Amino acid sequence: MIKPDVLFDESHCEQCACGEGLDFSFTFAFQPIVDVVNKTVYAYEALVRGPEGEGALSILNKVNERNRYAFDQICRVKAVKLASKLGMNTRLSINFMPNAVYKAEYCIRTTLAAAKTYNFDTSKLIFELTEGEDLTSVEHLASIIDAYQEMGFSTAIDDFGAGYSRYNIMMISPPNLLKLDMTLVRDIHDEPNKQAVVAGIITMMSQLGGTIVAEGVETNEEYFWLRAQGITLYQGYLFARPGFECLPEPHYPV
Repeated sequence: MIKPDVLFDESHCEQCACGEGLDFSFTFAFQPIVDVVNKTVYAYEALVRGPEGEGALSILNKVNERNRYAFDQICRVKAVKLASKLGMNTRLSINFMPNAVYKAEYCIRTTLAAAKTYNFDTSKLIFELTEGEDLTSVEHLASIIDAYQEMGFSTAIDDFGAGYSRYNIMMISPPNLLKLDMTLVRDIHDEPNKQAVVAGIITMMSQLGGTIVAEGVETNEEYFWLRAQGITLYQGYLFARPGFECLPEPHYPV
């Protein structure tokens, strides 16, 4: 097992931070995930943006089989570098591409080297799987989640309920965090069917020992219904919009 305190060659970190190996450039916006009990920022999620603030799709549409591994590795380094530059002292959530990780213990080396180079605490890293990615092997994803958790990182499944229901992963290797997709959250206070589905997910995560994040929360009504179910972690425009290359301060419903 490779531990985060193992030292790796850091000579390539600046190359990754500059995006060498890709024919396009990108940066990040950050959006807070808030803990409404303590009224603190639990984490900031790094969201891919174009160099002038263009949306994520303008960048992700350029990712293909040829450059997927380089993009995944460069994403990690650039996110860690920018988070450190901005003085982030919360957790940092980074999206990862499972199909770009051929073996977690080896592919994590660049991230560990970057954290050391830019003086970022590796225990504050969260790796987020975007649920919609078409995975070649559930077992492969489970091995990544297991390896990351063994190395002391937190793991999350993003957009749960948005097309691909990863209940197979929940049975094999549940993540630390499960992020409810905004399609489940939207107008949930008025939709009994959504309420039933979310109630089931809450029960599942409670029994698995994980934590739910409600993302895409935009209205007080959505928030108050979810809060009444015991959910404490939130992400969405109600609290803060993503900040381009900055760490926006959230506000909290009264």
